[in-house]
Amino acid sequence: MVSMTTPSTSRAADLEAISRLVATVEHSQVNKDPEEFLGLFHPDAIWTTGHGKVLIGLDAISEFTRKVLPSSDWDGRVTYEVAHVLFIRPDVAAVKVRQRYLTPDDESEGAPLYVISKQDDGRWLLTACQNTPVVT
Repeated sequence: MVSMTTPSTSRAADLEAISRLVATVEHSQVNKDPEEFLGLFHPDAIWTTGHGKVLIGLDAISEFTRKVLPSSDWDGRVTYEVAHVLFIRPDVAAVKVRQRYLTPDDESEGAPLYVISKQDDGRWLLTACQNTPVVT
């Protein structure tokens, strides 16, 4: 049987995979799970934290994440939502994310930008990311 994949079904599958990637980022942050989070990165990724720390390569991202994520004192709720996807090429997308931090007394927002790349096995991985707080 020959599989018929049209550009629109392929694009829909990519958008679904991108939504799952962002949902996994959320899950890893909520559960303070560095291994789940790190599994989403391209080995040569670049990550800039919300405080401007630049991390180049998975080793640097791993060292930072394993130190900071499990010890985070964040006790509220955080949500991540895909706000916009721009396909730069069929295998590269810029993903604007709406990040919300919620506590009983406060709410704040972030506006990360994830440039992600589709691997030969079909997985989308975080490749160049900037985590930016929204200042109101």
